[in-house]
Parts: sequence; C-alpha cells; structure tokens
Amino acid sequence: MSLAGGKLLHEVAVRTLVRYLEHSGADDVRASPDDGPLAEGVDIVYATGGVPLRAKVKADPYFGTDPGLIADRSLGFYRADTQSYALEALSDTTTREPGWMQRSDADELYYYRLAIAQPESDVAALLYGPDEVFFAELAVERDELRIVPMLALRAWFAQAYDRYMPRPVIATGRPAWYRIIPSADLDHNVPGIRVIGPVYRHLGESRAE
Repeated sequence: MSLAGGKLLHEVAVRTLVRYLEHSGADDVRASPDDGPLAEGVDIVYATGGVPLRAKVKADPYFGTDPGLIADRSLGFYRADTQSYALEALSDTTTREPGWMQRSDADELYYYRLAIAQPESDVAALLYGPDEVFFAELAVERDELRIVPMLALRAWFAQAYDRYMPRPVIATGRPAWYRIIPSADLDHNVPGIRVIGPVYRHLGESRAE
C-alpha cells in the first residue's frame, strides 16, 4: 500500500538525505528500517572520518513562497514558509508517551524543509521509482537542510519548550503534540547548527569517484 501524508514526506526526505550523505563522502550510509533495532528516533546511520553517527530526520513542508502553489490545496507538501521549527514533545496524547525530542538516540537532527509542487499521488509514485527518475522528476521547488546537534537541542528544549505554543499533529496515525519554535529563537540559543542549504537539485548528478 502506498504511503501518504507525513509518512510519505518523511520517506522522501530520508531517501534524499541518504543520497546527500553518499554524495558528501560519508561511509556506510543506510536508512534505519521502521521495525529495525535503530528505529527509536534514528532514521539514518553513517560514518564520517571513521566516526559512526546517527541522524533523526524531520521533514517540514512549510517552506513554500509561491502564492499560487500555496493556494493549490492539491499540493499537500507545499505550504507557506513559517520560518519555524516543529519539534515533537508528545508522540501520543492519549498515553502521554514522550516525543522523539526526548526519546531519540540520534546524535544529530537533520531538519529538512522542502516544498514539493506535486500532488501526493505523484510523489508516492516517484518514491518507489529508480534513482534516476526520483532525483530528476520530484518537483522540489525549494529546500533547505539544517543539521542540529541533538544534545545541545535537547538541553535547550527541556528548559524552553513551555514558552511555545503546542500544536496537535496526526503522526503515524496517532495524535501527537509539537512545539512550534521560531527559527531565530532556536538558531540563536542552540550552538553548533550547520545550515547546509539546498541539497536536492545536486543529487541527480553522478557522484565523483
């Protein structure tokens, strides 16, 4: 069965960022399967300079700037840029299970904003296609990757999260609560954030040997 909604966007982001890491020269890059031993808040594992690292991926479609595309309700992955981070505080409002901000074993948060100018059905079809099609035909109109150190982020979030408005989100079929944090606040208070910028448009190119 095809994926949809946030789960689909998440898998698109993971596939894109796995390719980005491979192109960037990382070693032993692989996505962590949902039912695998690394599924607790870790989406990608890799190594750089012989150091193993674990990344949590957060895909965020609130990065669009074209008013016409934003108004097109068939484009579920093209939302107006909010200039904010969405961080999961509770993964299930019924059980009060902590969100991935608390549970994740990742070393880094790969916060990936991407605005896709295609209906979900087209995106789903491309996700299951070969790389040469996926990285040529996915209509990523705008994207930006930020790499946030999880230890520093978690320390700041623990003492600051209640300053920010909670927002209900249906995540993987469960009602979750996110905190929406202005980008300027988080960028100013969490040291070590690396702004990589757009990555998708370079990934259709052959990797240099």
